Amino acid sequence: MATASQSSTSKSKSSSKSASGSKSSTAKKSASSSKSTSKSTSTSTSRSDAIALLKRDHRAVEKLFSQFEKAKEDDQKREIALQIVMELRVHTQIEEEIFYPVSREFLKDEEIVNEAVVEHQSAKDLMAQIEGMDPSEQYYDAKVSVLKEMIEHHVEEEEKEYFPEVQKSEMDTKAVGQQMQARKEELMAQMGGDSRATH
Repeated sequence: MATASQSSTSKSKSSSKSASGSKSSTAKKSASSSKSTSKSTSTSTSRSDAIALLKRDHRAVEKLFSQFEKAKEDDQKREIALQIVMELRVHTQIEEEIFYPVSREFLKDEEIVNEAVVEHQSAKDLMAQIEGMDPSEQYYDAKVSVLKEMIEHHVEEEEKEYFPEVQKSEMDTKAVGQQMQARKEELMAQMGGDSRATH
């Protein structure tokens, strides 16, 4: 037969275990919530970062060039080619209006910026030619192919040389990225595109 003292001790232990379990559960929930918040903040920061934004654009255009190479019908080719031109036009504009001028102030080697601007101009000339052509014309596919090669070279130089230098600098890529995203949305609205397509 349990004494009153034993019964009291048993209740005390049970209460202690319950409290301990409650604390453990609360701690786990708190840690989970903290991880979730941290992940959300990290994702948000990444999406607004200037370099992350430009890289997303690069990947989107690469996919479009791949789609063009697989296209068989002239109408489909023209639709994809015009989408490529629009994406590149917006991309080059936000770089030239915002990213290049700001990053120039933080980089020791300005020549890397100058080369990027010159490469843009060459691409723009070819883009204008493609816009004015019909897919049935003799050099249409060839010009889109050459544009692809030019963009691939440009992207490689930016991602392997230009962007790493910017990341080493004190430039606030998050603030610049927010400006670029806002400008991109304006330009896409003007051109009838969807700025979410490259997110």
